[in-house]
Amino acid sequence: MNKPRRQSTRLVHAGNHPERHLGVMNTPTYRTSTVLFPTVASMKEGSKKRFDTFYYGRYGTPTTMALEEAVADLEGGYRSVSVSSGLSAIVSSLLSFLKCGDHLLMVDAAYDPTRNLCKGFLAKYGIETTFYDPLIGKEIENLISDSTKVIFTESPCSQTFEIQDIPAIAQVAHQHNIKVIMDNTWSAGYFFKPFDHGVDISIQAATKYISGHADVMIGMVTTKTSQDWEIVKRTSSYLGYCVGGDDAYLTSRGIRTLEVRLERHQDNAIRLAKWFKKRPEVKAVLHPAFEDCPGHEIWKRDFSGASGLFGVVLNEFEDERISRMIDGMELFGIGFSWGAFESLMIPTYPSEIRSIGDWNPDQKYIRIHAGQEDPDDLIADLENGFERLNGKA
Repeated sequence: MNKPRRQSTRLVHAGNHPERHLGVMNTPTYRTSTVLFPTVASMKEGSKKRFDTFYYGRYGTPTTMALEEAVADLEGGYRSVSVSSGLSAIVSSLLSFLKCGDHLLMVDAAYDPTRNLCKGFLAKYGIETTFYDPLIGKEIENLISDSTKVIFTESPCSQTFEIQDIPAIAQVAHQHNIKVIMDNTWSAGYFFKPFDHGVDISIQAATKYISGHADVMIGMVTTKTSQDWEIVKRTSSYLGYCVGGDDAYLTSRGIRTLEVRLERHQDNAIRLAKWFKKRPEVKAVLHPAFEDCPGHEIWKRDFSGASGLFGVVLNEFEDERISRMIDGMELFGIGFSWGAFESLMIPTYPSEIRSIGDWNPDQKYIRIHAGQEDPDDLIADLENGFERLNGKA
């Protein structure tokens, strides 16, 4: 039988092998540390291929390998590595290709824990980081030195939602034998195919859209080549990163409904963003699907859609008013992460972390994750919130 080619079909079937598990459709949850061998000789043979067979629980189980197969198929890569969180995916990827004395180019709008990693942990071990403007494009060549080994990208950016010109950056990087790593969590690998645009290593916090239910901590690293996969797998092994069977199972189950969930997130987010744009309290909406969002034309060229996460810039209200608005929301939770079924709203403070550009500390930002609730109910909740913002409730 020919392999199904349409993405929706592959999402349902990739990584599933019922013939290996007594006809069970979903690969069962394997909870294990010890794997037994029939002979000493077979144990020694297993040691030689511990990444490709079942040798010890930390290296992988049928459950984790089924998930990795499905994610690699989604992203269009060679193979994936599952680790314990999105941040551990970032750490293992960077440490796979950086050592003491190397130079890293890091997008200035990166996820805050990524910035902290660069300024703290990597600096401690002699790895220099230069933060760059996310909209730099091919001009990133001006920042490359002989010791530059990795360019890290995130598109769109976590709080300010600029879209990076990944193909332009990748073209320059590869001319200098530099690896391009991308945090692709926002698109979930569904709306953006990293390896079609020059990325070498794609990272996702599968905690978010892939698992989709706010109950799993897990990260995924997918590589374009077998050589890079071997390096990342070995590094994650050195670091002791691994995923438990229950988390791998839940994430595999989540990926089967990724398409229908993302379509709902997209529809709700665009409807909410349009509502925000009409409000006099709003200065700007930061959503890549809107023409006034930085990099919108690149988004139209490279992405097939948009997920549920976007930003809103408010007019200059007092922090107390904004807190009253958010505190009283009934359907928008206050919490970190995103990508699950629930809607979320938090204030964000780009001026406190960005090092490039003029970020006015008086500018008031909120980040919205549009969940899967009825959009009319979400809008009614927002209307009440704006009543509190305006001091009328």
